[in-house]
Amino acid sequence: MKVTVILLLVVIVVLLVGFLYGKLKWKRNYQTIFQLIESSKDVVYYYEVSTMKFKYISPSIETFLGKGVIEEADLNPYAPFERVHPDDYETLVHKVSGEMDYSEILIQRWRDNDGNYRWFEEYATPIYENGQLVVIQGIMRNIDEKVKLQQELEYRIHHDPLTGIYNREYFEMKFEELNKKINVPVALVVCDVDGLKYVNDHFGHKAGDELIKGVAALINQYSSDAISVARIGGDEFIIMVTNQSENLVQHLVSEIHKDIEKYNANSLVVTIKMSIGYSYASGSVGQMEGLFSQADKNMYSDKRSRKNCVLT
Repeated sequence: MKVTVILLLVVIVVLLVGFLYGKLKWKRNYQTIFQLIESSKDVVYYYEVSTMKFKYISPSIETFLGKGVIEEADLNPYAPFERVHPDDYETLVHKVSGEMDYSEILIQRWRDNDGNYRWFEEYATPIYENGQLVVIQGIMRNIDEKVKLQQELEYRIHHDPLTGIYNREYFEMKFEELNKKINVPVALVVCDVDGLKYVNDHFGHKAGDELIKGVAALINQYSSDAISVARIGGDEFIIMVTNQSENLVQHLVSEIHKDIEKYNANSLVVTIKMSIGYSYASGSVGQMEGLFSQADKNMYSDKRSRKNCVLT
């Protein structure tokens, strides 16, 4: 009997020691995980929907947005809505209301203390109780460098390296959109620089490059949300005008001719000689190829008339 009691006590001691060791090990593991979270560059958060408060935000958020952001969020439940980029506001609303697909990666911009918007990609996980969203927990990663590289790549893909304006690839992309997807009033203005070969042969290719850059700057000054300017060949430019009247297009062409006269009056070496033709349609879908062909014909008609004027 005594031996049995002793064996029982030994078992209890062993179990207790094992329990205490396991608890200590768990505590150490928990501390290790917490330290990893605290030192991570990624932002980990735990947001309680009912109180509109963060129960936890890792300190790394202040690395990107500035000091005091965590305290601000604790004192002001509307702080996230005030800091999110206006274009991303609706996404944030959908996130906290459960009206979104949480399996998708969220891309959002948040304003730092200097007024700059920083880019983040976010993995959010909802927690429900009785079918109701109660908590959102997630990880946010800053992607400023990734976005910058992507923007630089897109710029190089869509811009002419000599002039800095849009290139043929960009024009063809917009051309296809207007021809197949977006039906709006549109005009194409084809501009062809006359005498580029003469300039290259007599003044050098550097002078020819300066002439092309001068033409690009002259017509690109009219760029806007409705007007895009692209260089689609060595000496050929095109202006795409959307959602505007034909009167505005005619006025634009007239202003370009005036600008050429002013440029030539102040130029000491190389002058701009440019043939221009445009065409207009009240709807773009299915009309772009014919529109381009007609503008090109009108440009060559202008070129011939200008040559005849010189001969006479």
